[in-house]
Amino acid sequence: MSMGQEVRYRVRGGRPLNGTAFIQGAKNAVLPMIGAALLAAKGRTVLRNVPTIEDVHRALELAEHIGAKVEFHEAERTVVIDASRLGDDPERAVLPAEIAARFRGSVLFVPALMHRMGRARIEGVGGCNLGSRKLDFHYRGFARLGAEVTEDEDRNHINVKADNLRGGHLYLDTPSHTGTENLIMAAVLAPGTTVIEHAALEPEVLDVIEFLSAMGAKISGGGTGFITVEGVEELTAVEHTIMSDRIDAGVFAMATAAAGGDVSLVGANLEHLGVARWKLDQMGVEFSQQGAVLHVRRDPSVQLRPINAVTSPYPGFATDLQSPLMALATLAEGESYLHENIYDGRFALADELNKMGAKIEVAGTRAIVHGPTDLRGTEVVAHDLRTGAALVLAGLVAEGETVVSPGYLVDRGHAQFADRLAALGADVVREVTE
Repeated sequence: MSMGQEVRYRVRGGRPLNGTAFIQGAKNAVLPMIGAALLAAKGRTVLRNVPTIEDVHRALELAEHIGAKVEFHEAERTVVIDASRLGDDPERAVLPAEIAARFRGSVLFVPALMHRMGRARIEGVGGCNLGSRKLDFHYRGFARLGAEVTEDEDRNHINVKADNLRGGHLYLDTPSHTGTENLIMAAVLAPGTTVIEHAALEPEVLDVIEFLSAMGAKISGGGTGFITVEGVEELTAVEHTIMSDRIDAGVFAMATAAAGGDVSLVGANLEHLGVARWKLDQMGVEFSQQGAVLHVRRDPSVQLRPINAVTSPYPGFATDLQSPLMALATLAEGESYLHENIYDGRFALADELNKMGAKIEVAGTRAIVHGPTDLRGTEVVAHDLRTGAALVLAGLVAEGETVVSPGYLVDRGHAQFADRLAALGADVVREVTE
């Protein structure tokens, strides 16, 4: 997609959802796995069930840029990565600003550059990036393993020198999954023992650990918050099928809850929804897990009940599902209370839903949704990926037509979103205009 093109989602509401939807592979597992594949000095990594989303294209572009050979067979949802020649050209140990700017996960490539090239340079990270909460603990962790981390004078580039990494004691201030995965990747080839305290508990982290272990890494304690890594000499390429995306599953479950109907989600795992499962259950959504298929049903004649939800790290209520839950709460009979503990920017959605006729009050990190309200279609703005998906969801029940733009933000996290909803009977189209 060229930069001159605009994408938008056009939704006409009022149709219940029925049928089968296929849940994509997990975005938050595939991105660190692409970074991890670059650690293998031998063989070709095969990743299956890869979601065809913008972030994956960006990550693969970056992998190619630093010297890996990459094939993405989209119809088969399979990626093949050959990183055996990484390190042949030390000039490539640079993550350039123009790619890194469009892909937030580029920090996941630093461990591979440290181990395979002995250094990394991250360009255009924007002033004082080392002090900002977002990436600071990644670099502090690398330093505790023996890397030298410095900033250029203008504080716009970060340089990492890693001649003699060794195991060390690491911790996370907040149990971020990206941080946990990145510190594990930095530790797997560092001689000695590394301990990571206050690690994330997400299923995606366990999937990444399983992938690295198959490659030959020695990692224990996944899912306990206290991870131990014994450094090994080398890792070998393997084949791995990526787990399904629990946020994608949650969004489709909530779409079914909003529109009413009866939907089978192939690949969805109820256990992975964490607290979100119980919140939907309280609202009046019926679930049954049948093998690898999750059956979701909501009787459209029954009014949804209001809920209270507090976002917190897994297995708490996922911050990524707070936006679609807010959209859903506008339909519930009574007041719902949402408390956002993780991302302050999440409530931009409230103004957009209010344009559609919702009654949502926001005070700091808390929102009160007064329901039920009749939503009306209008033009709304997707401020981020999760807001965009939530607005499409609101459009499924709104009277008339809802136009959500920019749509490319939705494409960052959900593959074939419009097609999969349309297959369930929704009136949703993804439009590309010049």
